[in-house]
Amino acid sequence: MRRRGSSASSKRTWLIVVASVAALVLLGSAVWTSHGSGGDDSQAGASEVTGEPSHAQTRTSPNPTKTGRAKSRDTDPGVERRQYADRLALGRADAPVVMIEYADYRCPFCGLFSRDTLPKLKKEYIDTGKVRFEWRDMPIYGEQSENAAIAARAAGRQGKYWAYHNAVYDAAPERGHPTLGRATLVGFAKQVNVPDMAKFKRDLGSSKLARRVRADAEEARSIGASATPTFVIGQTAVPGAQPIKVFRKVIDDELTKAEGK
Repeated sequence: MRRRGSSASSKRTWLIVVASVAALVLLGSAVWTSHGSGGDDSQAGASEVTGEPSHAQTRTSPNPTKTGRAKSRDTDPGVERRQYADRLALGRADAPVVMIEYADYRCPFCGLFSRDTLPKLKKEYIDTGKVRFEWRDMPIYGEQSENAAIAARAAGRQGKYWAYHNAVYDAAPERGHPTLGRATLVGFAKQVNVPDMAKFKRDLGSSKLARRVRADAEEARSIGASATPTFVIGQTAVPGAQPIKVFRKVIDDELTKAEGK
């Protein structure tokens, strides 16, 4: 997120002002002020949705930093990461606006967003280079939620992150929390044709992947997110799986801000 005029002491802290859902629908956005520490959770490799690498992860960066992050027009990226090799991201790393989702694989409203809203936003904003979408794990429904997040990352190590991500949400009930035991998680890996199932099963116990999931959850707590899904679009907070018109309004407003800088 591009911000100016922040004092040095506030560079790495976030203060969230989350309006009520009713107010959000009426006003079109809830303002966040702040600046937070952006964790590094990217890994080398292709991120995919339909089996093809995303444009952001196959293009050559025009202005890469030493960490592989696209340069923005301001110096403080906030919690956005913009890393070209980030498997948990979609779209151009140098897109004008970054949209972050903090979510749980057992959250029914996260599933609703994934199935009904994200595909439309992807077509309208992500595929057209206007928005970068970055996923953050925020497991709040217990051990199975954390294990599912680890499993998705394990699939991502073999180029199947988004295929796995979508499979979990496509199979989820519209209400309630799905049961995501080990056998179910392995079943999703087989469904999306993870190449090396032995490696996938080993990676389910990876302490490194578990630490990355927990780092995302800590980032969510540090900015004040307490429920899933929570979104950060540019400098605007959007709590909950809102109607698509709300997301469009916020994105368009943030794009206008970005164009004015």
